[in-house]
Amino acid sequence: MKYYDIKNPDQKVSLKEAVIKSISSESGLYMPKHIPVMPDSFFAKLPDLSLQEIAFEVSNAILGEDIPPEALKNIVNESLTFPIPLKQLDENLYVLELFHGPTLAFKDVGARFMAGLFQYFLQDDDREVVILVATSGDTGSAVANAFYDKKGVKVVILYPSGKVSESQEKQLTTMGGNITAFEVNGNFDDCQHLVKQAFADPELNRKLNLTSANSINIARLFPQSFYYFHALAQLGTVANPIVISVPSGNFGNLTAGLIAGKMGLPVHQFIAATNINHVVPDYLKDGVFNPQQTQHTISNAMDVGNPSNFPRMLEIYQKQHLSITNDVCGFWCTDEETRSAMAEIYKKYLYQADPHGAIAYAGLMASGITKDHIGIFIETAHPAKFPEEVEKSTNSIVQIPDSLKNCMALEKNALALENSYLDFKQKLKHMF
Repeated sequence: MKYYDIKNPDQKVSLKEAVIKSISSESGLYMPKHIPVMPDSFFAKLPDLSLQEIAFEVSNAILGEDIPPEALKNIVNESLTFPIPLKQLDENLYVLELFHGPTLAFKDVGARFMAGLFQYFLQDDDREVVILVATSGDTGSAVANAFYDKKGVKVVILYPSGKVSESQEKQLTTMGGNITAFEVNGNFDDCQHLVKQAFADPELNRKLNLTSANSINIARLFPQSFYYFHALAQLGTVANPIVISVPSGNFGNLTAGLIAGKMGLPVHQFIAATNINHVVPDYLKDGVFNPQQTQHTISNAMDVGNPSNFPRMLEIYQKQHLSITNDVCGFWCTDEETRSAMAEIYKKYLYQADPHGAIAYAGLMASGITKDHIGIFIETAHPAKFPEEVEKSTNSIVQIPDSLKNCMALEKNALALENSYLDFKQKLKHMF
């Protein structure tokens, strides 16, 4: 399979180049030449398949032309070592928990699978790759954990000072080894802009082999489709239309769901649920995409004013607004509405949702689904990563997993960085 540059479709590269480069020389995202459709036989046996079996079949359909089956199975089995349960809260209401990985966030799925792909492609390569990551919360910790101590890889994480939770900060600043964290005096968009400038800098790219582990990298995007298939496998055979509400920031999670839909996943509608950084819901409403300055919220992983994966969403639907809105509706809410949603979920179901999952729940409730639908909302992070907000909203104690307790006891180690590309570039050049 060839992968084309969205900005220049005539430029096509191999899977290896798309993964290792992550972004084109023109700063364009890569997309596969075509999205395969899973056969009817796959969906017939879906309820009987494990997460790992589903992941192998789906990834083999996408990547099988480039990676031998045994190597792909090894990547799947080594990366997906934790459960992704679908829990029923009410007759037609379910929550898909994506937070049972090592860093207690959904990004463990994509980051660990991507790390396996990197190791496969670099096994006979003497180059050292420098991964640049901008994070608004959970990406940095998931990537740090996935790539820690991996041969031939250095990881540089940029995160906005004071705009991630304490536990998120500890997870991404305490690894050491081949992981370096920069605490940026700015917001997530500033971090992302610094990373994009580095990728577009010919001098820096001649010196360093730069790549990304954000969801702009196709290697992290594809594996996020696995858990949508796994959710329906756990749901079993149902006659009612299925609506899935996805908490969305950079929109990689939703884009992966849309790819799953194009592969044949029988979802009636997706909900793009976000906070006051609602440029995509605005687009879905009026057809105009107008990036904004990021605003800080309690659902910080969704504090993105110019989502990187939005061009991929457009590409999936040939830039046809009507086609997108047939499959996706938008929703957004304020911090106070988010807190109200956390309180409501706990009051009704004794379920503690983190702020991001609460927004997905609120989007589902606002979408107009009836008893004739099945609603699934995505929980992307463990409530222990936002204990103060969850406890305040639900008036209940959050149980902190031992792994997070141990991490919180470690000393933060981050380098201060002004929002200056020249400063960032000089630091990178002296580091490597």
